[in-house]
Amino acid sequence: MSGFPTQDFLALAPVAILTLGALVLLLSEVFLVSGKRGYQALVTVIFSAVAALSAALTTPAGSIFGGQGAVDGFSAFITVIVCGGLALSALVGAGWLHARNAERGEFYALAMFSSAGMVLLGMASDLLVTFIAIEVMSLGTYTLAAYVRRGQRPAEAAFKYFILGAISSALLLYGTALLYGATGSTLFSSLPSGHGSPLYVAGLGLIAAGIAFKVAAVPFHAWTPDVYEGAPTPVTAFMAAGVKTAAFALLVRLFIAAEGGATASVGSFAKILYVLAVLTMVFGNLLALPQRSVKRMLAYSSIAHAGYLLVGVVAAAVVGTREKAISGLLFYLAAYSATVIGAFAVVGALERRSRGDNEPVDAWDLERFAGLARRRPALAFAMAVCLFSLAGVPPTAGFIGKLYIFQAALGAQLYGLAILGLLTSVLGAFYYLRVVLYMYMRPAEGEVEAGLVSPALSVALAAAVAVVLVFGVFADPVVRLAQAASALLL
Repeated sequence: MSGFPTQDFLALAPVAILTLGALVLLLSEVFLVSGKRGYQALVTVIFSAVAALSAALTTPAGSIFGGQGAVDGFSAFITVIVCGGLALSALVGAGWLHARNAERGEFYALAMFSSAGMVLLGMASDLLVTFIAIEVMSLGTYTLAAYVRRGQRPAEAAFKYFILGAISSALLLYGTALLYGATGSTLFSSLPSGHGSPLYVAGLGLIAAGIAFKVAAVPFHAWTPDVYEGAPTPVTAFMAAGVKTAAFALLVRLFIAAEGGATASVGSFAKILYVLAVLTMVFGNLLALPQRSVKRMLAYSSIAHAGYLLVGVVAAAVVGTREKAISGLLFYLAAYSATVIGAFAVVGALERRSRGDNEPVDAWDLERFAGLARRRPALAFAMAVCLFSLAGVPPTAGFIGKLYIFQAALGAQLYGLAILGLLTSVLGAFYYLRVVLYMYMRPAEGEVEAGLVSPALSVALAAAVAVVLVFGVFADPVVRLAQAASALLL
């Protein structure tokens, strides 16, 4: 009889720390006698930092629980990104919620429970563990989408997210059943044994569709603009960074296992992702072009960025470029997480403090950004830096991320994807730079609120801008860490 798997449980320390933090915040609500809850965001940041530090300092344990999970450099890198995104989102949420008298421990607790699911998803190497992790992640984000129950938008966002999320979970579960029928196992490592089986192809297709929903890939993107627009802005930032990071971590692990080793050309799974990448880059950018709502534009923008990340996954199929593609993808996820949270933080700061049942229809209109450089120069600068990074303008982290992704695609001889990625990036620059134009070159029409910036939001914005600029100028150390993480994964 084997002993108790102590080392396996110790490897789950980041998940345990985040769960403990959530429980502490929930229980603290019982003993509060005043409405002061400013400490809760700080507690969230502390537990996030401890979880990230635990993952970074833990010696890679390799396979755990009989191959159902894996703790390696890749999972550690994903954990650090998720925890960093959680900490920044908590700081963004502190002032936003306080201004609306909606700051409660359950907000941060739900975010931490959801982050625990994201971290577990980055470790998962079994389809059943994957399903459990996705449900833990999703249930928290479903609830957070309707956290501020004022008006129709949050309710509509949560309802759409829940219904379509349930469908994606059903696809994942049905695909898992088919793959089990084809291979006799739910472990990722057993997937190559099912090659050629109709059950294997159908199961893999269903699972790819389920994951495509989570990463907001076309044509599984329909929920994204409505949910991103209707959810509270700090929740939107958290979802855009954390859910995308965790879902791509799962996709990379599953993809590597399904491909069954590096090849000289793309396999069947990679061909599915190739089509998704093309559709996502093209339609994500085209749909973002006519948007006047900056929040909705950023939602379509997140779809486009999912397309660029899919290019990196497809490039990982080809021999000789796998490590470069995965390391570029990890760097891109880190850069994108900081960038998108910074952008949504500025959007949240400019929202009107409406005491009615809903945000005004022009809450995120471009006109809200007109003349921002005069009214709030620091906010305008932070937004400009984030938008330049999203557009891939040097010397920002977004430029370095796209550079590594497209280099990997060229190395894998995926010239069509690389050229399309460059062309759609140029297209995307139009709607990003349009916001910058409004902030610096268009005067505000009438009297516009200056926007409320809390100390916590200032810290979050400063951290996000610092990451974007430092990663853009001094990318080498982070790239080396990403390369080490991808090497350990492979």
